[in-house]
Amino acid sequence: MVPDDQGGGVMRADLLAEGIAGLDEALAAVDAFDRALVAGLLRPQAAQTAGLTALAHAVAGSPLGARAAEAAGKAAGGAAHEDDFVALAAARTALLGSVHDALMARTAEATGRSRGEEPVPPPGGQQSANLLAAARSWLSDLARSGWQGIDHDLVAGAAPVVSAMLPEPALRRPAMLLDGFAAELAASCPGATLERIPVRRWADLWSRALLLTLPGAAQAPVTGAVTGRLLPLGVDLQEHPTAVQAQVHAVFEPADGGTPRLVRAGAAVPKPDTVVGAGLWQLLRPRLSLLAALGEGHCVELTGMPVTAEGDLVWSDEHARRGEPADAFATARVALPTATDAVTAPLDRHPSRIAVPVFLEGYTTTEDDGTLTFGLPGCALAVDTDRLPAAGPLTPGAVAASGACIGLLRWDAGAYRVQPLAVETTVRKKAVALHAGGWAGGTTDKAGAKAEKAATDAVTVLRERAGKLLRK
Repeated sequence: MVPDDQGGGVMRADLLAEGIAGLDEALAAVDAFDRALVAGLLRPQAAQTAGLTALAHAVAGSPLGARAAEAAGKAAGGAAHEDDFVALAAARTALLGSVHDALMARTAEATGRSRGEEPVPPPGGQQSANLLAAARSWLSDLARSGWQGIDHDLVAGAAPVVSAMLPEPALRRPAMLLDGFAAELAASCPGATLERIPVRRWADLWSRALLLTLPGAAQAPVTGAVTGRLLPLGVDLQEHPTAVQAQVHAVFEPADGGTPRLVRAGAAVPKPDTVVGAGLWQLLRPRLSLLAALGEGHCVELTGMPVTAEGDLVWSDEHARRGEPADAFATARVALPTATDAVTAPLDRHPSRIAVPVFLEGYTTTEDDGTLTFGLPGCALAVDTDRLPAAGPLTPGAVAASGACIGLLRWDAGAYRVQPLAVETTVRKKAVALHAGGWAGGTTDKAGAKAEKAATDAVTVLRERAGKLLRK
């Protein structure tokens, strides 16, 4: 909740607890189709046919209805071709897109913020039809075999396709997706011995990859340029054993006095497994100078910074300079309620992609079976403490003791959850603000400084080894 006398509007958190008509039915149809992919569609059984039919029925009233019904009928008879699998992937994506849109509409109703205008996509560009067809062929073979039927020979079929696609800039997006998907499947071979299959995840990757093989689907997003002041709210840090990504969420105030809008700026870099904790920032800072400004509590002045229609800044230091000190909580209380939410590209409309900046205060905190909950009027909102990075001072204990929170509203496992980016709490009888990205610009914290030094040593050694290899 945001008191009116502090400059913000009141968030209607109670609306997040209300049901959404048709949501469960749409997700049930997606789940039924996903289960059909487990055993494969080469010789479908009755349960798989029911899953295909459920998907077709769910989109019957849409422009995809007739084509999805035809594709489902062919797949049920074991006679589906590549175009049929594309139609089924499109129907599945459309269903999840409708779930995303319904959830975002409810979120907008709760926050009271409006959404930006939908961009007009440019005409599809010419791409290598043969390579895209080869990718579709491999993905179709996956659908026929099913996740239980994957083996190393089948998965290896992606390697030559990926190798041919990577040199072409227009095809790198689907190439990277195929490469990562194939690597994940290879690590799980043979499928017949798997005790647990990530059914939703693999169906997500399969359907997205198929749609990205359509001409024009993977081309670069529409971009413009913006000039004005960037007020950071917080950073979402995502770590993988071999990579790390930081995404800064911020309010952008145009220099011409236009409506403020929510934007993002991100960077992703490969990482060695020896670099952990606060050392991750050393890898990210050279790619995104905004992190230093965020960690030290400053705004950033932008001049002609490229930005996509979806609100993603294409960061370039030559278009940015550090501005005056800016408090994230002041931004959250005053600027955030007036900002326009970013729009989402059609292929990105998925419930798992929802990450909406919100400001909460006046809540009570409770913990039950390890799950922390914010108690708000008419709504108990679960807190996703698992997303708190080790590379910052924000801890579950600090969140539990907090009285105000800047976070990302997400939707997971059938309910809204909040991922804290920063909290106001009391430490040693003093009010303090703790940020997940508090160490992004450097730290004097003992544990953080130790991790920074270890990262410096590790990176130095790796650079020396890389230099020796290059000289050979």
